[in-house]
Amino acid sequence: MISDPLIFAFCLTLFAGLSTGIGSLLCLMYKKFNPKFLGIMLGLSAGVMLYVSFVEILAKAKTSLSNVFGDKLGYTYAIVGFFVGILLIILIDKILPHHHNNENEEESTDQKLLRLGLFSAVTLSIHNFPEGLATFLTALDDPNYGISIAAAIAIHNIPEGIAVAIPIYYATKNRKKAFTYSFLSGLTEPIGALIGYYILLQFFDESIFGAVFAGVAGMMVYISINELIPTANKYAGKKLSTYGIVCGMLIMAVSLVLFV
Repeated sequence: MISDPLIFAFCLTLFAGLSTGIGSLLCLMYKKFNPKFLGIMLGLSAGVMLYVSFVEILAKAKTSLSNVFGDKLGYTYAIVGFFVGILLIILIDKILPHHHNNENEEESTDQKLLRLGLFSAVTLSIHNFPEGLATFLTALDDPNYGISIAAAIAIHNIPEGIAVAIPIYYATKNRKKAFTYSFLSGLTEPIGALIGYYILLQFFDESIFGAVFAGVAGMMVYISINELIPTANKYAGKKLSTYGIVCGMLIMAVSLVLFV
């Protein structure tokens, strides 16, 4: 048993964050290109992002902002932050270069998948940063409750790892690159804990947490609707991709029950 509370809390946060790598390892088991598997996994990723955005992240944003500004104003700020997040990811989409090659349609498709994976990695990294700090502080305050929180986050980080790794893997055919991006997106969780605790905690309050979470929820919803679901439909068809979406929501619902 680790006696130092700081080290123990950090280890729990590290475990929770790096579990995204488990999700990436699952998708690396498939050596041959399987469009239906890709479509189902993208649908699952969309279900994960949609469910966690509306049920957990946006609700968490509303609670934090309401504690500071009151119920009505807090809810209003959460909604504003949600749509600001959508506008921000739209701007990022416009700024990022879009590669097109009329002579090679497969290359153009690969670029789209790669961009999708990078979008997911950036958004989840932003989400994991404050989540890592919250997990760290919870474990520091109550180690037993911290174990439960870390375990629950670890479980729902697994499908988030898939959301990053699967499009990058099929775009680049490079298992190492897919695992690395997924791993790094989870690494922001323990990094967020350290930077947040030692540097940013004096500047952070519930309003900052709420604003960040609201914006991240908007980003995830936009990526799901604009990128993940259309791409899933393209590769697996509407029926199979819908099954994937529902399964993703179910996975997140079960994992979030562990918070209660």
